[in-house]
Amino acid sequence: MRGITALGAGVALWLCGTAASMAAPALTVLCAVDEAWCSAMQRVYEAKSGLEISMTRRSTGDILNQIRAEKAAPTADVWWGGTGDTHLQAGSENLLEPYHPAHESDMLPWAQNFFALSGGRSAGIYAGALGFAYNADLLRKLKLPAPACWKDLADAAYRGRIESGNPNSSGTAFTTLATLVQLFGEDEAFRFLAQLNRNIARYTSAGADPVKAAARGETVIGISFMHDAVTQKQAGYPLVIVAPCEGTGYEIGAVSIVKGARHPAEARRFVDFVLSPEGQSTGAAAGQNQVPSNARSVLPAAAPDISMIKMVDYDFATFGSPQERSRLLERFDAEIAPTN
Repeated sequence: MRGITALGAGVALWLCGTAASMAAPALTVLCAVDEAWCSAMQRVYEAKSGLEISMTRRSTGDILNQIRAEKAAPTADVWWGGTGDTHLQAGSENLLEPYHPAHESDMLPWAQNFFALSGGRSAGIYAGALGFAYNADLLRKLKLPAPACWKDLADAAYRGRIESGNPNSSGTAFTTLATLVQLFGEDEAFRFLAQLNRNIARYTSAGADPVKAAARGETVIGISFMHDAVTQKQAGYPLVIVAPCEGTGYEIGAVSIVKGARHPAEARRFVDFVLSPEGQSTGAAAGQNQVPSNARSVLPAAAPDISMIKMVDYDFATFGSPQERSRLLERFDAEIAPTN
């Protein structure tokens, strides 16, 4: 009887182990692009590779915090998407694994410069300009002036009618903070943010949520990347997209392999795929309008023409440092103190 019991226990353990191994994904990806693109990439990559992957959508700042917290035992293999300055911060903290992707030579100059700046730890996958969008129907109904500049958003006419991301969690919102500092100087930027704060109805965790809310008529103005607003406009919503008159910043969305990844070989294959023309085409197929980094990729027809937008010379080295990020966020929390 003892032998039968031991045999039964062994079979049970073997079955449990087999089930666990069958259920375990071959790759774990933390995704910081739009949910629609996360889902599309998962479907396409699983069909192409024949592997099951885990794809979790989180805000950029939340992903950085997770990777920091799991430094000793990472659960994620790849960080895909999200603002490049946050990837640079992770790289400078030795949280990312250097890798030279197969399509490195096909990258556009801005992506090659970003890759060099990261020390080979992060590769640019797309670019997008920052701006805001307003709901034209709601603006007309409320008889509000049409904003054209950053400083227009401080007008008391917009009290409680603007949404923006929270820079503690949103890479988009941290880019906004860094952009304003570079445009106006730090002290003037924070004076403007204090005025703007009086008009903010809600700070969101995800950077695309403000323009989605504006599209649905839940708020008048949403601050976000312009390509996210284009996606909403293409869906039929009455948005007017604004490149602020003073100039604006931009993001380079990036992909990185987590240092200590449990599936490094598959992580490298995934990175190669997302940087390929086939991988980058999944963005347009999912309704996204960023400018892809691979020169051989097809530019989405509705992608904003970055060359026609007044841009700041965005300082990725400075604003991609953990010290500068922490300092600016501490000041933001102390002086602006978003509570929602």
